[in-house]
Amino acid sequence: MSPAAVRVTLAYAWRHRALLDLDRPCRFTEWVQWRKLHDRDRARARLTDKAHSKRIVAAALGDLMIVPTMWEGLQLPPDPEWAFPFVVKSNHGCGDVVVVRTAADYARARRAAPRWLARSYGRWLDEWHYRHARRMILVEPYIGPADGLPLDYKLYVFGGRAAIIQLHEQRGEDHRWSQFDRDWRCLSTATSTEPAPASLQAMIAAAERLGADHDFLRVDFYEVDGRALFGEFCLFPGSGLDRFDPIELDDRLGALWSAQHSEVADSRKRGMRKSLGLKPSTR
Repeated sequence: MSPAAVRVTLAYAWRHRALLDLDRPCRFTEWVQWRKLHDRDRARARLTDKAHSKRIVAAALGDLMIVPTMWEGLQLPPDPEWAFPFVVKSNHGCGDVVVVRTAADYARARRAAPRWLARSYGRWLDEWHYRHARRMILVEPYIGPADGLPLDYKLYVFGGRAAIIQLHEQRGEDHRWSQFDRDWRCLSTATSTEPAPASLQAMIAAAERLGADHDFLRVDFYEVDGRALFGEFCLFPGSGLDRFDPIELDDRLGALWSAQHSEVADSRKRGMRKSLGLKPSTR
């Protein structure tokens, strides 16, 4: 077993109190670990680059679907050049974000930015894909409420079909999340009373188009004035270490990923037989 496989196996056992089967993954959280070790698709890896992802979404769905970038670079200017509020974030990491409402917030963002740039995100959890995200800083307009952060809608897409929507509420305060099906029926034991977003169907359609060429892809959105706005792509939700609520979702989503993996494998076999001039298998 490689050192990386040992690390992910131990981390999985610690978080889930369960053995990890990398040869025959079944649960969703197992497939996340499998992707860390076996998926080396460079085009998929570049989806960890937020600026690159915006260009992909804009090309596929139009500029109105993305949050515009007001500035990108390696060193923030000494004084803010944009009207408050705005957001400073890293292009290559997760959780590296400061909502800037005051000069003091901007000073905090300028102190944090060099640390973000110095850190190789994903390395300690063996998320190889983040190596393909450029280390730089982005500035975006703030799109949330006056106080707090906007709701975050995360759609789990398997082979071009959205299976569940994960809603994140009160991030930065009493952060909690819950799962819904496509008809906005809550699947979590701790039910949420948040109504369905007005743009739910637009989110689903956009996510399914963007995830059509992937066995699994999480596509995140915000909603502003009833309009869906793309947030980012995610290849490793919770790094496969967070537990689902209810836990049965881990098996259910894992079965969807397994089915996509089998379909891709069968397609490759058919292509190989065709290239060799062999008859299709009847088995």
